[in-house]
Amino acid sequence: MIFGIGCDIVYVTRLQKWIKNPDIIRRFFHPKEMACESMSDQRLCEYYAVRFAAKEAFSKALGTGLRGFELSDIHVENNEDGKPELFLENKARSITDSLCGKNARVHLSLSHEKEYALAYVVIEKEV
Repeated sequence: MIFGIGCDIVYVTRLQKWIKNPDIIRRFFHPKEMACESMSDQRLCEYYAVRFAAKEAFSKALGTGLRGFELSDIHVENNEDGKPELFLENKARSITDSLCGKNARVHLSLSHEKEYALAYVVIEKEV
């Protein structure tokens, strides 16, 4: 059963200041999301923007907004086939488990095109 759906869009250029400030990156992103520094600034902004959009979309799907957990408790990793997957830790995991059950599934779709990054999240509650 679908528990919630969320989407978010981020203006990629917004992250120009962020990529120059390691403290901001560490505040919002999980260590597993740290990008390769050899990427161009444009690519770094796209990389982080789409992941930030995923975190925002997740909070909307969960229905809590950005309250009760840190954004770094949520991270995006690509599986061996390249499909992005959303992982939860700490308080984000606890809140999701209490609202949706321990076997809840989180589905994620990401897209970015130069100026914009988009994420779509569906949380499937255990029945």
